[in-house]
Amino acid sequence: MNDNQLKHETSPYLLQHADNPVDWRPWSAAALAEAQQTGKPILLSVGYAACHWCHVMAHESFEDSDVAAVMNRNFINIKVDREERPDIDQIYMSALHAIGEQGGWPLTMFLTPEGDPIWGGTYFPKEAKYGRPGFIQVLEAVAETFRTDQATITANRDALRQRLERRAGTGPALVPELLDEAVNQLFTILDPVNGGTQGAPKFPNAMLFDMLWRGWCRSGRTEVRDAVLLALRRISQGGIYDHLGGGYARYAVDDRWLVPHFEKMLYDNALLLDLLARVYTATGDRLFADRATETVGFLQREMTTDEGAFASSLDADSEGEEGRFYVWSSEEIADILGEDADAFGSIYGVSPGGNWEGRTILNRLASPQLLDKATESRLADNRARLLRARAARIRPGRDDKVLADWNGLAITALVRASIAFDRPDWLEQAQQTYRSVLHSMERNGRLGHSYRAGRLVFPGLATDHAALSRAALALHAATGDPDFLADAERFLAALDAHHWNEQEGGYFWTADDAEALILRPTSPADEAVPNANGLAVDALVELWMRTGKTSYRDRADAVLKAHSGAMVQNVFATASLFNGFDSRIRPRTVVIVAPEGTDPSDLANAARSTADPAVFVSVLSTTADLASDHPASGKQAQSGKPTAFVCTATECSLPVTDPAALTDKLL
Repeated sequence: MNDNQLKHETSPYLLQHADNPVDWRPWSAAALAEAQQTGKPILLSVGYAACHWCHVMAHESFEDSDVAAVMNRNFINIKVDREERPDIDQIYMSALHAIGEQGGWPLTMFLTPEGDPIWGGTYFPKEAKYGRPGFIQVLEAVAETFRTDQATITANRDALRQRLERRAGTGPALVPELLDEAVNQLFTILDPVNGGTQGAPKFPNAMLFDMLWRGWCRSGRTEVRDAVLLALRRISQGGIYDHLGGGYARYAVDDRWLVPHFEKMLYDNALLLDLLARVYTATGDRLFADRATETVGFLQREMTTDEGAFASSLDADSEGEEGRFYVWSSEEIADILGEDADAFGSIYGVSPGGNWEGRTILNRLASPQLLDKATESRLADNRARLLRARAARIRPGRDDKVLADWNGLAITALVRASIAFDRPDWLEQAQQTYRSVLHSMERNGRLGHSYRAGRLVFPGLATDHAALSRAALALHAATGDPDFLADAERFLAALDAHHWNEQEGGYFWTADDAEALILRPTSPADEAVPNANGLAVDALVELWMRTGKTSYRDRADAVLKAHSGAMVQNVFATASLFNGFDSRIRPRTVVIVAPEGTDPSDLANAARSTADPAVFVSVLSTTADLASDHPASGKQAQSGKPTAFVCTATECSLPVTDPAALTDKLL
């Protein structure tokens, strides 16, 4: 009798497997206890709802009764949604890397009954192919080794445990020169033709782009700025961008940004929207304004849940095929657009033979420059007609669970985009999303991680508290509402209270009162989203500059010191920490004192027109609430007018009342 227990879960990914003949268990103390009671090893399978190769392995193996019989006979089978439990994924993905595998999803790991990793891989085909053994062959070999060769199992367990517990530790003192050295290192792997990093696949790594952008803000090196602009323009005109519905896919499988892996993730679109706002502020390039508007439209139309927060992802597959929802034949284009088809096709790369598996991925890589307004208007009408036609297709599945950290990134991006593009409605959307997340996910000043169908995964992770604190700070900067500032302080207090690593410094992913794992994961490395330590440094520095409380500065310094060794060893994996370090060594705050009854908007708009992420803007009616040692403490408005002071960590400028003069001072 089948004993699949996933039907009781709320994760869309776990529910995708609820009808498998495999006796799946969700990760739980009960599942681990069952393994220990039976003496069976654990087969841990980790994936997520939008993962194409997860679907492939499910159809080939987990839906197959013969494979399921081998799994059920030899293993306790545990299925994990990596988005719902990234802490579990991080531990066992690190173990896979320690084995020497590149990693990816689905993650397939074999564990002792106590949960220690002994061996693993990613996707295994049912039958041997792609140079990989067949899955049944793998299952039987691992089970036989576990039964007959405990010496090998013990040796593997001990070696991997030692690797997992190894830390880079404290390295040399971080000095400002390291930031430019990091940018120079990054330049060695950039693609000068297509943008981004060299080779394929290509990921739109916003953390690296942010590091480059900050390098330009520090040094004025135009080649650094141009590297970001090249990458963002190619990404925004490539097939990785959905030219009909807006939004960016997770990555491109080729080196030109043409062929996407078609899944769409909330975090990519949040981070790229943030970058679009930044570069538009500096360039005024209409392409970036268009892509930001279209991407926000995608988030509002396709990713907003009934509660008002944002869903996690859209699947790559529909009707059992990757990308089917998004690609076109030239005949379909002709039927819908009629006499406009040839002109549209010449701009968007449509051809009878297609550009991917006989079909066409719409792109503008061959025609990247925006045309005159009349032509672009006609193309927009063509795209709208195709979008209406596409709406009749069977849509990819949506993972509608709400993740606090990913929503935090989206809220921050929406706020910044609302300022850059003068869209107060986007600011309202950000506030609505923020209220929804806190209503569903905050408990006594602490956040959960994942929410769906009334069930909250609690307590949350370090990323949740760091990302929501940044979101609260962005909302405070845009509205002046002190409640948002208080929220940011509360979330960082919870982060310190429950995630701080007293022995080594930095933050653990999991809280001190969370369900016990084989170890508390802690890592300085960015993954698909910025690392919690990097996000926290960014928030801590901003709170220090806004409040003058040096305890926030000191905590940021402690985080950076704890991870200095890892930063020096691997610039590319620790970009978010380098970005936090950049904010730490050269922060500036524009404090605008606006007496009651005066309008500070002209000064505030001038202050926000800077594209430098290390500049923070505070609009106050009085500086009385600032810490006594804040450099702006006691500053007064001039002649009853709104007045700006540009402050570093130790001193403020003379008062400025003219917006143009303020803009000049921030250059």
